[in-house]
This record gives sequence, C-alpha cells and structure tokens, in this order.
Amino acid sequence: MDLSRRDFLKFGALTLGTAAIFPNAEAGASWSKPRFMLVGEKSGVSIYKEPDEASVILYQRQYMDIINVYEEVIGPNGPAWNPTWYRCWGGFVFSGLLYEVKYELNEPSEPKRSTGQLAEITVPYTRSLYHQAYDGWVPLWMYYYRSAHWVVDVVQGPDKQPWYKIQDELGHTETIVRAEHMRFIEDEEFAPISPDVPGSEKSIDVSLPLQRLQAFEGDNLVKEYKVSTGFPTGEGLYAIKTKMPSKHMGDAVLSSNVRERIWMGVPWTCFFEMEIGLATHGTFWHSNFGTPMSAGCINMANDDAKWVYRWTLPQAGPEEWAKHGWGTSIRVHK
Repeated sequence: MDLSRRDFLKFGALTLGTAAIFPNAEAGASWSKPRFMLVGEKSGVSIYKEPDEASVILYQRQYMDIINVYEEVIGPNGPAWNPTWYRCWGGFVFSGLLYEVKYELNEPSEPKRSTGQLAEITVPYTRSLYHQAYDGWVPLWMYYYRSAHWVVDVVQGPDKQPWYKIQDELGHTETIVRAEHMRFIEDEEFAPISPDVPGSEKSIDVSLPLQRLQAFEGDNLVKEYKVSTGFPTGEGLYAIKTKMPSKHMGDAVLSSNVRERIWMGVPWTCFFEMEIGLATHGTFWHSNFGTPMSAGCINMANDDAKWVYRWTLPQAGPEEWAKHGWGTSIRVHK
C-alpha cells in the first residue's frame, strides 16, 4: 500500500494504542496507583526489610529493572543527604539509585527544521536501530527517559510505522527510534529566563561540601538546587563557554551493550571547563543529589539543569546544536 507522507504519519498515530504493552499499574496493588522507578545503578539495588541499609536484604533488582513504588518514607538512619526510601513489593528500596520514569506515547509529526528539532524520550527506555549494508536494521544504543536527541527526519521503520531519524552530535551516526516514544521540545521551552537582567549580574555558586548550586542575580538568591559533583570537579572561578542541549558523553563506539560507558543525549549541558570537559547537565541514571556521584561534571535533575540552561549566558536558541561564547560565571569552592 502506497501512502502519502501525511497519510503515513496519520496512520502511525492511529496505531499508538497497540504500539506497546504497558504494565498494569493497578494490577495486584493494594495501595494507590504506583510510580515507576528505573534501576539506574549498573550493579543493581537491594530490597530491604526496613528502610535502613542495616536491615535484612530480602532480594535484588537488576540494572534497568522497573520497580513499582507505592509511597515515600523517611529512613530513620538516613543517609543524611537523601533520607528518602520507597515502599515497594515486599520491602523498601533506597531512592537515590532509582530514576522516576513514565510511559507516554506521542503522535508522530515532522521536525520543524531540516537541521533538526530536539526531542526527548517519554518511555523508560527505547532501543535505537542502525542500518547496515548487509544485515539491514540492527539494534544499537539504548535511549533513556528524558534524554534529548536531535531528530532530523521521520522515516518508515522496519515495522512500516513512523520512526524518527536521529543524528548523534558526536559522530553524526544516524539511528532511528519509534516516533511515538519521543516528544518534540517546543521552541518556547528554550525561551531565556530573566533576559532583562544584565549578564554581569548573573552568577552561579557551587559548594562542594554542601553539594549545592545557587544562582544569583546581583546579591539576590533566585534558585538553589541539590547537585552531585565528583572527582575531578575542581575549585576555581569558571565561565560557561559552550552550551549543548544534547550531548553524547562517554565512549564513541557503536554498541548495543547497555553496560558500555556510553550516555546518549545527556540533556541541557553547559560546559564551563573545556580541557577535560566539565559541565552542568541533566541526569537520567540516578536521583542521589546531595552527594558526589559524577566523574567531574555537576549532575542535576533534568528540570533543574534545563532552568540553568535557559537562565545562563550565552543564550542558546532551539535550532542551535552548540552555542559558544563567554557566559555566566561559575564559582566552585570548598
């Protein structure tokens, strides 16, 4: 059957209801509707009898497992920087090594610009496909919830459904992802925050002992966030020099192994040290903010990192894969 491009997209949208199988959030649950948490720790997590690391370990959940959690509780013995635990099936799990995910499908459409439009993953994870001359479509990188990627086209996938063509910013490798698994980020989501405040009045202060980022306009504190730094995040006075809303971090290899040192589509990245590559950025593999977790960058919750991206200089538009310039100062100290 030959379909026009418009009919092809419309047909894809009509099949959203049967495109994926979702967990039944109500099945077997005696509590209110659960939240879904992805295990981001590659060594897995333990389920304890009580919300305490000194408690008996009942069983293990593995990397990339999705855990239904039913309520938050405060562990009597912390840890101090993040005492939140979750009640799950049969016990309790520490919140910091988990990452909240959702299942949201989207109607396929075309990117606004031929140079690409940024989009984010809206399911816990989705496997990208890469086309090889002899083997056809083969599995490649895994893309995770709230990671951001540049969509350059919409194409027919191996299942005859709409898939988005994604171009990797690092090696320009092209992959495809199911279109309903991605949400286009609208231009207004890039709108600068407090553009009337002179750039010289904006500054960021990062405390390593407190694992805290503060944003100032003059002497006025306007935002404060918990962060996760790590070695070799060094003391010093820096300035944002390059902003990228999507960054391929780690190894530049073509691999379908989810345990490779690869982070695709790290969102809302603001580089302030260019020699070894240190940046503020969103995080889709943990939520353990308040204690060091990174390899030198400043890990932030995605929405927090997005706010920093929009508030700081240089201002970056929705069409810019990378924005360079001497921008907002960042002071890192003990």
